[in-house]
Amino acid sequence: MIVFKTLFLYLVFPGFLFAASVGMLAGWVERKLAARIQYRVGPPWYQNFLDIIKLSGKEIVVPGGKAFTFLAAPFFGLAASSLVAAMLGEAIRTREVSFSFDLIIAVYLLIIPAVSLIIGAFSSQNPLASVGGSREMKMVLAYELPFILSIATVIIKTGYLRIADVLNYQLSNGSIAASPSGCIAFIVALLCIQAKLGFVPFDAAEAEQEIMCGTLIEYSGLPLAIFRLSHFVLLFALPLFLIILFLSGTLSIFSIIIKYLLILVAIILIKNTNPRLRIDQALRFFWKLLTPIAVLGAVLAFLGK
Repeated sequence: MIVFKTLFLYLVFPGFLFAASVGMLAGWVERKLAARIQYRVGPPWYQNFLDIIKLSGKEIVVPGGKAFTFLAAPFFGLAASSLVAAMLGEAIRTREVSFSFDLIIAVYLLIIPAVSLIIGAFSSQNPLASVGGSREMKMVLAYELPFILSIATVIIKTGYLRIADVLNYQLSNGSIAASPSGCIAFIVALLCIQAKLGFVPFDAAEAEQEIMCGTLIEYSGLPLAIFRLSHFVLLFALPLFLIILFLSGTLSIFSIIIKYLLILVAIILIKNTNPRLRIDQALRFFWKLLTPIAVLGAVLAFLGK
């Protein structure tokens, strides 16, 4: 019975199946809103579901590189993102501590999808994929530091390293984002998840006009569908992560949906109103601008504590 419950938690609700479905609907909102901004009609709500089904049935072409690594990489990314989605969803549903230091575990797991992209790109031995993998590696090194500093601000203010404890602290004391240091950390984290999702202006690793999808250029069929699914799961998990860390002063179903949609709209507007940054510009943005701002937020949180 316990095994069945655990499998249901991670594979169905609130894990992979639920997170992927919500993520694909969120992806439709992103495509639809982008279309309206550009005076187009946009796809129907079920388009992303059809795309995944169609990709899953196509032929899998394996390049002459390391076949096992090439094919295994997308599954590692999907497993990590689904696990994070299950942890976050269960924390909101039960508001109980799952295990010690699960906040730190979630941060580590959120790096794995990017690492799987890098591994898959280099294992294909395609020059354009290698360029994309190199860019993705530099991007990870750029945005992870301010992202971790923004989370450190939350830890300093609450004194907790467990997701449910952070959530319960805000239910008693108000949202972290309502304070100056929390607001700074929230903005920094929002820009970092824009990069984690590979959205403009931080999509240099998959720049279609420059390197023809870069990291994904050699992927087809089911492995490509798995990468797409991993992206959709992250589109569900990352905004939810921000809600739990910064905006969980109230947690009714209605408030969660509204907060999720507001974060999603902010991500979409950033994507559709900015040009792509060169990789050197992105590195300067995160290291020279966002990291000092994140340090300021952490210092203010420490002084306020």
